[in-house]
Amino acid sequence: MIGIAPSSPPVIVLENLVKFFGRFAAIRGISASFAGGRLYVILGDNGAGKSTLLRIVAGLMEPSQGSFTLLGAKTVHEVAHRVGYMGHAPLLYDELSGMENLRYFAGLYGLHDDVVGRHAMQMVGLDPELTRRVGQYSQGMRQRLSLARAVLHNPELMLLDEPFSNVDVRSARDMAAILGRVRDQGKTIFVVTHQAALMEGVADELVHMAEGQIVSRAEVVRDAAANAALRTAR
Repeated sequence: MIGIAPSSPPVIVLENLVKFFGRFAAIRGISASFAGGRLYVILGDNGAGKSTLLRIVAGLMEPSQGSFTLLGAKTVHEVAHRVGYMGHAPLLYDELSGMENLRYFAGLYGLHDDVVGRHAMQMVGLDPELTRRVGQYSQGMRQRLSLARAVLHNPELMLLDEPFSNVDVRSARDMAAILGRVRDQGKTIFVVTHQAALMEGVADELVHMAEGQIVSRAEVVRDAAANAALRTAR
């Protein structure tokens, strides 16, 4: 089983995970463990299995074979309230404002105080007082609001699939810095991205996938000066 940083208990353990689409194996026998409180960047070419793996862990897709535990639970349903997910689809209501969107999603988690929505919007650099409908948002604003939705309920584990898609470089770097700050609060984050450079300075580990398998894992080591500079920048 592939795994590093054993000092922290694993938040995800994969056991011989396999996923078939017809005769095509998108995931091919992955066994791995991932420690908590770290920011993992999952890399690989199109078709490597990155998004499929994330969707399985998020409970949006069943594996064909194998099993996994998530935050110590055998099923995602048991810990769904402790997980935040941001996929390709924005999962936003275009006819509502940003706060109205977050108010709705907060209610699904039993949160009925606007403070959580306002805090989430401010965290991602959006104005809670903005009354513009989300359908009139720029792509960068929509991605920021999607991130706000994912962090709204203060999840322990975040699963993000291409969060920087169609976002300008400045906004993407801002979002990456936000993820670094969230990780610094003790959260565990998985980011699937083709833009590895954006995660320089905040990633703890690079996980490379190819042909449905994890082919390498590399821990990112930053010197003390770089870490101090990052904390100052944040």
